[in-house]
Amino acid sequence: MFSNKEKTKKPKSKAREWFDAIIFAVVAATLIRTFLLEAFTIPTPSMEETLMVGDFLFVSKVNYGPRIPQTPLSLPFVHNEILGFKSYSEAIKLDYKRLPGFATIKNNDIVVFNYPGMPGEPDDTRPVDKKTHYIKRCIAIAGDSIKIIDGEVYVNGKPSQFPKRAQKIYRVYSRAFMFDESTLYNLGITNWDMQQFNDNILMLTPDAAVQLTQLPNIDSVVAVFQPKEYPDSRIFCYDSLHLYNGDNFGSIYVPKAGDVVPINSATYSIYKRAITAYEHNSLEEKAGKYYINGKEITSYTFKMNYYFMMGDNRYNSLDCRYWGFVPEDHVTGKAVFVWLSLDYDADWLHKIRWNRLFRFIHWGSEV
Repeated sequence: MFSNKEKTKKPKSKAREWFDAIIFAVVAATLIRTFLLEAFTIPTPSMEETLMVGDFLFVSKVNYGPRIPQTPLSLPFVHNEILGFKSYSEAIKLDYKRLPGFATIKNNDIVVFNYPGMPGEPDDTRPVDKKTHYIKRCIAIAGDSIKIIDGEVYVNGKPSQFPKRAQKIYRVYSRAFMFDESTLYNLGITNWDMQQFNDNILMLTPDAAVQLTQLPNIDSVVAVFQPKEYPDSRIFCYDSLHLYNGDNFGSIYVPKAGDVVPINSATYSIYKRAITAYEHNSLEEKAGKYYINGKEITSYTFKMNYYFMMGDNRYNSLDCRYWGFVPEDHVTGKAVFVWLSLDYDADWLHKIRWNRLFRFIHWGSEV
């Protein structure tokens, strides 16, 4: 005969309850941050005035499909460093995998991605998912050709619509270039703009430039660009055949997975970094011939899709013109929603930009 004796469970201590609650919250928040939504803030003006310095936004991981973490051994809520030390371990490194999403990257999407990094920079040596986050507009997707003529962008030979709130550089011709703070504020001219430029050069949206011409002390406001006669050696594919600058660039083709691209003197500098840094091959030129992993070739078949990202503040943005294509494994997610916006230059009564709160981000009507 068996006796059933109830065993009374010892109640959890308050400390144990708090510990369990904290562990649950950390796990839940980490899963949300990894697979659903992640919060970011805008620290620089490269996307102004579409996205402003001080904007706080949510980025969707599910639109393009969330990535499986490639460095799973990592401190929660810390990206790549803490107190000057790495916040992750490379003891376990996983190959790039992405869960299915419900959309693909489209032209003019605003995308958050891991900055590919220039040779010798810290981001060039970090694991992909631990590189610094950047946010730009995807001007050209895989399979597109992009060209810039006198500051105007062309995709597949057709003019690309200038973003509604993006900025250009203008030279202001005036009899007395003096404005009160309210005039500057209404035109969207920030302290950063005033510090960056002089000699009557300003960053403005096209609408603000029109408004500026209506002021009584202004003679004219003229958009300016860098002539093609002045190539910029910072351009990622700069060589004797590609004497480009930020305002006169290309045409170049953005590769997609499965593309067979010829490798020759005209394409070598364009695709070398993608083939070597992102698809992990060696690529050499010897006496006019080209070798991948020691084997002579005349073409290369790409394994990933690539994208061409640019800042809406095109004249104050380091982007794909300077460090090359963004590979698909670097894509983090799509910017979808601004939930808070702070104007760091304003006094405390006007610190919050109320007109930007709880605004969705989508092409044609960005915040």
